[in-house]
Amino acid sequence: MMEIKDIKAVYFLGAGGIGMSALVRYFLKQGKIVAGYDRTPSELTARLIEEGAILHFEENTELVPEACKDPLSTLVIYTPAIPADHKEWELFRKNGFTIKKRAEVLGLITKDKLGVCAAGTHGKTTTSTMTAHLMKQSHVDCNAFLGGISKNYKSNLILADNSDYVVIEADEYDRSFLHLEPYVAAITSADPDHLDIYGNKENYLEAFAQFTEKIREDGFLVIHEGLEVIPRTRPGVQTFTYGRESGDFHAENIRIGNGTILFDYISPWQRIDDVELGVPVSINIDNGIASMAMAEICGATAEEMKAGMKSFAGADRRFDFHIKEENLVLLSDYAHHPDEVRACARSIKDLYSEKRITVLFQPHLFSRTADFYREFAESLSLFDKVILVEIYPAREKPMPGVTSKLIYDCLPDSMEKMMCSRADVLNVVEAEKENIEILVSLGAGDIENDVPEMKRILTERKC
Repeated sequence: MMEIKDIKAVYFLGAGGIGMSALVRYFLKQGKIVAGYDRTPSELTARLIEEGAILHFEENTELVPEACKDPLSTLVIYTPAIPADHKEWELFRKNGFTIKKRAEVLGLITKDKLGVCAAGTHGKTTTSTMTAHLMKQSHVDCNAFLGGISKNYKSNLILADNSDYVVIEADEYDRSFLHLEPYVAAITSADPDHLDIYGNKENYLEAFAQFTEKIREDGFLVIHEGLEVIPRTRPGVQTFTYGRESGDFHAENIRIGNGTILFDYISPWQRIDDVELGVPVSINIDNGIASMAMAEICGATAEEMKAGMKSFAGADRRFDFHIKEENLVLLSDYAHHPDEVRACARSIKDLYSEKRITVLFQPHLFSRTADFYREFAESLSLFDKVILVEIYPAREKPMPGVTSKLIYDCLPDSMEKMMCSRADVLNVVEAEKENIEILVSLGAGDIENDVPEMKRILTERKC
């Protein structure tokens, strides 16, 4: 592969993805010419254009800038979501360009750094973002490539002048995390997902075991208690467990109430009393323990970690409050796996046990819906009313017989439920607004684009 210093231009196929956009920002910071394609414009792509990226949204080889047409000086980075017959990808493949996956490039950029990596089916975005904040506001400092927009830093890229630490969200999709070589790694969960890639549970768990083999010999593994992953670390790697109330790192004296969550943090080396969560949802107790464990291993002090936990503002689309009033709540969450949906439901019920909770759920991927529609129905039944939106296809083509109705038909007949086309989401919110106490917009698709308008509708309702 060409050296980073020899690269003059970088072209992205799928520039607007949350993981890809961090690399867009990185190469812009390096002074490279950065251009690319994405299927649809978004708020994120608008920001990237403002920051200097040359982006377009039409599959058209004539829109590739001249500066990106030299194979000797242009690096092409693609996301697996780009179809194989994409005209621009074909252009680069046929003309001898260096073409790399996002994860390969991320591994190359960070291979000489001390990688602090959060992996897991769910929890990895919040955990990596929280870890980055704990370290960034401490004397340790860090760089970070995140899978979500940090509210504290308004970006998914954080750079440091002098720190060798780099916090990375280690994504298991397409085995991407196997391109990393962590110094510290956390595994938050390993519930089977992406079965379109892995085929079965055993292969999925095997990938996580392979990820543990990548940890440096002087490194550390922090793994959630109870996971089926069997680590295969190198000699010299120190392995610790963590959990909410048990493990080498755990919480004691958990207090939930009055909109706050406090706990005492216990590690093999110290106890920190009265840690307060800046984003007070119960799943963040687990995420917080993992984040504090990694930050502590890297040298953050008790005082720094306690202050960082309290000031952590969260990541966009992760239990993200848009309205938080006594009689009206609107939040969005990226949950797109049955266990994430269940965690979201339980967390919101912990905070609002007496309120009626309505969820708008947009399933993500036909394959995931086919694999888990019964489990989705079981998790969604924890809400009081379910409005099911049609499936967001992302990279997939429709599968015969796979629609949101598979989930709908498995929901209890006794609960309030309805189907909704994607085009009718806002009409449904308008029709339901007088009955809504808590509305949760749930899913990893484009339903998030409607949240600002949902907020307007609910805010302007006549109470």
